[in-house]
Amino acid sequence: MLKDKVAIVTGASRGIGRAIALKMAACGAKVVVSARSTEALESLVNEICQKGGEALSVPSDISSSADVERLFDAAVEAFGRVDILVNNAGITRDNLLVRMKDADWDAVLDTNLKGAFLCSRAAAKIMSKQRVGRMINISSVVGEMGNAGQANYCASKAGLIGLTKSVARELSKRNVTVNAVTPGFIVTEMTEGLNDKVKENLLEQIPLGRFGEADDIVSAVLFLASDQAAYITGQVLGVNGGMYM
Repeated sequence: MLKDKVAIVTGASRGIGRAIALKMAACGAKVVVSARSTEALESLVNEICQKGGEALSVPSDISSSADVERLFDAAVEAFGRVDILVNNAGITRDNLLVRMKDADWDAVLDTNLKGAFLCSRAAAKIMSKQRVGRMINISSVVGEMGNAGQANYCASKAGLIGLTKSVARELSKRNVTVNAVTPGFIVTEMTEGLNDKVKENLLEQIPLGRFGEADDIVSAVLFLASDQAAYITGQVLGVNGGMYM
């Protein structure tokens, strides 16, 4: 499905990003994984290689333009090209608006939105010359509907949707597609910390009556990264169990 494609996955040390990297490698892609945790990335690369895949770990802070440049240079040096970019890296610093600190706003926007911008810009230069490429931005259902106590996170994820549509228009003539996936509430380390009452309230908002699994998001990303999605660009694919329609 992705044989000999070269994919960069940010935020790959855990959760959805890790699952995407593993599945892409299983589908034949050469995967370059990035996150701040060196140890977790090395563990992921070892797992991919043990299963017969090819992977490269490049620990980086994607809010840093220098780190992003180093990430893409390493990918090209190792594999010669970049075919797929998955902007998945994201953090939360939740609080009510009136209590939210400047530093918490800046940290979330820098990682979730600026980081995606920096990676998209780097990928665009490579993919435009290749005249082919796929970018998939991992946004969120709360970027479409909002959520109390997450003004910074929601703003960053809504911004990703705008970034997706703008970059899709810019790069379409270069045969580079750009799409977004908006996960609902997915069972990951990030959501496991929610208390039972919060989980019950959330389930009441989901028509399918369950939280999503990482594989639900992986399937959507693989489709958008594949040749089957060659005529799809600038779109937002909701994977949220019907929570937002």
